[in-house]
Amino acid sequence: MYSEKQLVLIFERFGLTFDPELEPDDALLADLQLGMATHVPYENLDILHGTPLSLDYGDLYDKIVVRHRGGYCFELNGFLGEVLRSLGYEVTELMARYLRGETEIPMRRHRVVIARDCCGRRWICDAGIGQSAPRLPLPFEEGAVSEQFGETYRVEKEPFFGWVISDLHHGEWRRFYSFTEEEQLNIDYVMPSFWCEHAPESPFRSGPSLSIKTKDGRITVDGNVFRIFHGEAAVEKTIADEAERRALYREHFGLDVI
Repeated sequence: MYSEKQLVLIFERFGLTFDPELEPDDALLADLQLGMATHVPYENLDILHGTPLSLDYGDLYDKIVVRHRGGYCFELNGFLGEVLRSLGYEVTELMARYLRGETEIPMRRHRVVIARDCCGRRWICDAGIGQSAPRLPLPFEEGAVSEQFGETYRVEKEPFFGWVISDLHHGEWRRFYSFTEEEQLNIDYVMPSFWCEHAPESPFRSGPSLSIKTKDGRITVDGNVFRIFHGEAAVEKTIADEAERRALYREHFGLDVI
């Protein structure tokens, strides 16, 4: 659990103001996920640099809050889950399959947070995806459809995949990711995270991947390509050199690293 002093700084990192009288309700949950998605970048730079990742909650606080870094799903959603627990939410963490863009059934290598608010309603919380993804929690209810920031998401169940999140893309629903309700402990994410760090075929080792959400899109770096998305439309440029890369990282992601 994070202390009140730590929560004050966490809220500042998310662009929010901490109040010890805050209730763990759905409104605060939405503010937290949106604040994290728009202030804490998704980034894989430690993996590229060969810096071992730690999923210890104290180390995640140090990396994300003290050192003003980001991370990827095992880090970001692990941190978010511990923040929510510290605020009084009932939190369950699950393992998911990321399905968007896949032609075969992939391994489970995505971390998802389920939070129950003070009114007893459950929400799917996720601040650990670099692509287009919900900025607000999704109701954990079969058939729920959520429209947010020009995007639409649906929650359904399927016999094999279990719970399936889909997004509406060019008028058609496409699977986004899926999960079953087998609760995971923090230690359960160590092995898949190690695979993501070290496996030659891991997509996280292929080059820089950075993203931060905005209210109408996101800002990304994919290898040597920098993009600013407004909805699905994007303006892009090729990063010329390391000086420009450093400047872009600092200006758009708040990162002072290469």
